[in-house]
Amino acid sequence: SSSTIGRGSRSGAPIMALFDLLGRRWAMGILWTLCENGSMTFRELQERCESISPSVLNQRLGELKAARFVTRSDRGYVPTDLGQRVYQQLVPLGDTAKAWSDVLGNNP
Repeated sequence: SSSTIGRGSRSGAPIMALFDLLGRRWAMGILWTLCENGSMTFRELQERCESISPSVLNQRLGELKAARFVTRSDRGYVPTDLGQRVYQQLVPLGDTAKAWSDVLGNNP
């Protein structure tokens, strides 16, 4: 629902609602992990997202499902076409983040 997705956005602008959702702890990491690895069970996601608690994982999966970025199949959780589209748009931002980290000297 829009109230779930746009919780932090008073403007009602779709981009702000998207940033609100993706800015929540672990939301982008979960979507990224599913898009990089394909179908994953709850347990597999929890193992991949090392410090996530089951309650946070469950909450974020619910929000990502409500936003229609993730769905559940017989093999586990999978990104939807819309989730894949968001991920594809985040990949260049990830590349910029790596370059930024290098400039700051934070790359191990």
